[in-house]
Amino acid sequence: MMKTNGLNTLRTLLIMTAFLLVGMAVAFYFRPQPVDERIALGESLGGEFNLQTSEGPLKLSDLAGNAVVLYLGYTNCPDVCPTGLAVLSQGIHGLSPEEQAQVRGVFMSVDPARDSLDTLKQYAAFFHPNIFGATADRAEIDRVVKRYGGFYRIGEDTGSAAGYAVDHSSRLYLINKQGKLVSTLMHSSTPADVTAGLREILNNG
Repeated sequence: MMKTNGLNTLRTLLIMTAFLLVGMAVAFYFRPQPVDERIALGESLGGEFNLQTSEGPLKLSDLAGNAVVLYLGYTNCPDVCPTGLAVLSQGIHGLSPEEQAQVRGVFMSVDPARDSLDTLKQYAAFFHPNIFGATADRAEIDRVVKRYGGFYRIGEDTGSAAGYAVDHSSRLYLINKQGKLVSTLMHSSTPADVTAGLREILNNG
């Protein structure tokens, strides 16, 4: 009897292990690919967006002829957004004045309930005058986030002075003069990385 129980236990463990390995294989196969890998594989990411600024509507096509950098976030972000936008600002400042005139940044808030257009304008301009602060309705925000391979999630209101937090991807999306997403830079990138990425776009048309 003890031998039979031992075999049953072993059989159960083997079955559970097999299911676990299958689950891990499926999760690995279907894991989200990094945005740069998806671009390299030819996936059509990026594209037109229709946002609002304090000065009126803003479309990606309005910025044709410029190197564009899109960043997703929100103004109440405690550290990630300020760091990302500071890196972008320093990267732009690394260019010559002539090059800077051909660069536009777009800070798109995923938190329009708290980020007014005037607030976004002041927030973005603090980092660089070439950065627009913009947002949209929830449907357009979700569309842009999905098209650019990003994500965000609004957390629960904790009742604190800070209210709710928003988890979100932190990437700089580099878009060429024709409006095509060509690469992304991680949050950990340096200003020199941003300068090099923008200069490559400007030099390659």
